[in-house]
Amino acid sequence: MWWGGRGQSFNIAPQKEEPEMGSVQENRMPEPRSRQPSSCLASRCLPGSPSSPVDGSGISEYDFALVNIGRLEAVSGLSRVQLLRPGSLHKFIPEEILIHGRDFRLLRVGFEAGGLEPQAFQVTMAIVQARAQSNQAQQYSGITLSKAGQGSGSRKPPIPLMETAEDWETERKKQAARGWRVSTVNERFDVATSLPRYFWVPNRILDSEVRRAFGHFHQGRGPRLSWHHPGGSDLLRCGGFYTASDPNKEDIRAVELMLQAGHSDVVLVDTMDELPSLADVQLAHLRLRALCLPDSSVAEDKWLSALEGTRWLDYVRACLRKASDISVLVTSRVRSVILQERGDRDLNGLLSSLVQLLSAPEARTLFGFQSLVQREWVAAGHPFLTRLGGTGASEEAPVFLLFLDCVWQLLQQFPADFEFSEFFLLALHDSVRVPDTLTFLRNTPWERGKQSGQLNSYTQVYTPGYSQPPAGNSFNLQLSVWDWDLRYSNAQILQFQNPGYDPEHCPDSWLPRPQPSFMVPGPPSSVWLFSRGALTPLNQLCPWRDSPSLLAVSSRWLPRPAISSESLADQEWGLPSHWGACPLPPGLLLPGYLGPQIRLWRRCYLRGRPEVQMGLSAPTISGLQDELSHLQELLRKWTPRISPEDHSKKRDPHTILNPTEIAGILKGRAEGDLG
Repeated sequence: MWWGGRGQSFNIAPQKEEPEMGSVQENRMPEPRSRQPSSCLASRCLPGSPSSPVDGSGISEYDFALVNIGRLEAVSGLSRVQLLRPGSLHKFIPEEILIHGRDFRLLRVGFEAGGLEPQAFQVTMAIVQARAQSNQAQQYSGITLSKAGQGSGSRKPPIPLMETAEDWETERKKQAARGWRVSTVNERFDVATSLPRYFWVPNRILDSEVRRAFGHFHQGRGPRLSWHHPGGSDLLRCGGFYTASDPNKEDIRAVELMLQAGHSDVVLVDTMDELPSLADVQLAHLRLRALCLPDSSVAEDKWLSALEGTRWLDYVRACLRKASDISVLVTSRVRSVILQERGDRDLNGLLSSLVQLLSAPEARTLFGFQSLVQREWVAAGHPFLTRLGGTGASEEAPVFLLFLDCVWQLLQQFPADFEFSEFFLLALHDSVRVPDTLTFLRNTPWERGKQSGQLNSYTQVYTPGYSQPPAGNSFNLQLSVWDWDLRYSNAQILQFQNPGYDPEHCPDSWLPRPQPSFMVPGPPSSVWLFSRGALTPLNQLCPWRDSPSLLAVSSRWLPRPAISSESLADQEWGLPSHWGACPLPPGLLLPGYLGPQIRLWRRCYLRGRPEVQMGLSAPTISGLQDELSHLQELLRKWTPRISPEDHSKKRDPHTILNPTEIAGILKGRAEGDLG
């Protein structure tokens, strides 16, 4: 027999005769029904799709990558032992194995009498040993060559991977960032290995000045452009500034010019202000996962209180509120807005991405969102491997999964503004645990480039100063997580499209470039610190010694003024208070983040509970029609149980009832059941 996950498998030699695969009982994991949305997308099997392998890719409902295993337990009767390592001891032959997934799934593997029961101990220990080896080696298995089309000679990446100067120049022109250029100062990764080889810097700054200026920032991550707003504002990001630097040095002047980016109005944003720390994010995610698994011990009447106690939704709310405030700052006036985080690899990427989603309609398309994640997370050096627990280090914190939850919240509040669907977000959520590509299996662009040169299935080559494809190929074979057709069928990929997307929200109908009508220049030579939802003037831009340091003093626990993003917009656009609410610029979204406006992502976090998934809508139009027909059939069956006076009213059995009538029918049905 064999057992394995995507990219990992191992064999178990039979003692006498190899048992049939049918003897493995995977109970409590029902097959998806036609009218019940399935929760099998964790293994790249979308709801409503078959659970059998598709196109030979090995995709199935019970597919479980070894790196996805969070905890293993062996069960026999009332005994339950957690298996931590290959040498773990237990004094019984397991009747069942509980595999707790990091993606909120719980897989139960039972051993029937007369089947695999004699080999239960071997199977259990083999899984434990393979998991331990996977954690130690972090082997990248890659996608098979035949599946990747290597034999045909070429395969073009579905989106720009931002690994060449041409990719960055194309994106710069797309954003019409005329005051910026592509810098090659880090082409050999000798400025910072966590930075991409290329990035955007102001036209007036030489590469020699860039190199010296970046030395004043934590890990060499100096200020660079993340996004240019079509109205003229610039959104920058950078690491922590070394406050011990001499403010009179010429290098500091270059730093100030890079932060100003040609604007007279500059706003410094402390990213950590009001947002959770990495330890907070990790603890909240662990609590959420423990609460949402099917074997949670929390009583039903205390479940909502326990959910609130995880603080996960509070952190989602804080991220959306902060991103909304920054979006107002970027869109209200022509200015330079700088996101500063000590490491510049976690919350800076989260906020920068959310700001672009709120402000730029093109980022809400399927192509635009994938390009956004590739640029602001993958190319920018987010430590995926460490944050997702792949190294075993203490810095684990699923910041990227927190970002995906924030995007899901936006999708729920603005369903017509996003071209992609919830199922695309689920596929991306689950792809972080799949060892098919290097996208989420390395911490920096330098590590991906180094690893890719050692593998035939991923032939992109990083040659210093040489960005042309190697001889014999029309382009490099650059397999990434965005090559969905290598892991999903066409029918599954079609579900990535949001059927409710309004084409009127596409970039072609957005505001022309430039847009001087609603954006006005800021006051001359003004420098502001944005903290706790308010702007505080600063006397000088650098090194900010005249105000609480953005690094030394955290204002997380200071009281926040009672101000909303809408109120901040009113102040920024300078409208008189008696005019009422400020009209938002076209294309700008300001989400709600109060109370029930922030909801639990049930299809993701409660996927291990099929009974909870039944209340969710189907992923396709045909599925919705089936659900509607099913509900109408139930209503017709319940019609004889309504009150006698309602029987006198003639009704077309195919008429859709309004909510009041439905409530009356349900009430009559409940009273009949009690009677």
